This record gives sequence, C-alpha cells and structure tokens, in this order.
Amino acid sequence: KAYIGALSSRLRRQLSALSRAPERVVLSFHSLPERLIAAGDPYLEQCRETARALRAAMGWTEGFAPIAFQSRFGPEKWIGPSTEETLERLAKEGVKSLAVTAPGFFSDCIETLEEIAIRGRETFLAEGGEAFETLACLNDSDEAVALLEILAREALARFGE
Repeated sequence: KAYIGALSSRLRRQLSALSRAPERVVLSFHSLPERLIAAGDPYLEQCRETARALRAAMGWTEGFAPIAFQSRFGPEKWIGPSTEETLERLAKEGVKSLAVTAPGFFSDCIETLEEIAIRGRETFLAEGGEAFETLACLNDSDEAVALLEILAREALARFGE
C-alpha cells in the first residue's frame, strides 16, 4: 500500500508536468522465462497485482494502462506481451502520445533506460507516434524518501524498536 501510494504520487507529479497528456501509459515490468512461472514462481501474478493496485490508485483502466514486459533475451519463451511489441502496436493503432513507466523498479537502471527511453522511443516514433515520455521510477524523490521512512518505521515496530 505504501509503495503504490508513493508511486502514484510520483507519477501524478510527472504527468502533470508534461506538455502533452499521454493517450496511454504502458506499465512495463521486467520479463521472466515462462518455464519459471509454470514451475510456480508468483512473479507474473505479483506484476498483475501491482498493475491492478496502481491503476486503482490512479483511476486508470486496463485499456489506458496495459501491462507489457521488457528485457527478454535468448531462445526461451518469455512472458509477454513484450514492451517493444506493445509500443509498436499502440502506434499502429493510432496512439500518438504515450508514456511508459516501470512500476516493478524502485530506481531507474541503465538497461531499462536504454531499452525503453531510447529503443522504445525509437520504435514508437518510427511507427507513427508523435510524443513519447519515459516516467522515472521513485529514485531519490521525496516520495521515495517518505516510503523508506514508512517501511523503516513499520519494520522497527515489528521488531520492537
């Protein structure tokens, strides 16, 4: 609950600063090989629950904020749909203004920034999109600091300070 509160606050602040409101916000999670999900890993359901909670906090529908998965590699089948395919599809469907966020990450990483902010942007714009924004993770924001304080206090309370 505290994480979703911090994330939704951070996203609202970033979205309000944009010169053009996005027509969609893609929720991009790191992918995982399907064999791990089939073996019982709860990751996919955790991603879906995070997306549901974030959409509820933001007042978004699933259509407005679809889930996608990034960072697939190798010959294995990975959970999808892929972020790249989703960006391409949305542009081809006529979406002109798009934002992408990675709600499974607390802080931005080089891999994600390269994959989404650079290659994702290129893909979306090449397919007819006009405006593309990468929304930052919590990073060192005020929301991140407040979240860490909440989590620290909760942990201290559980262990008797």
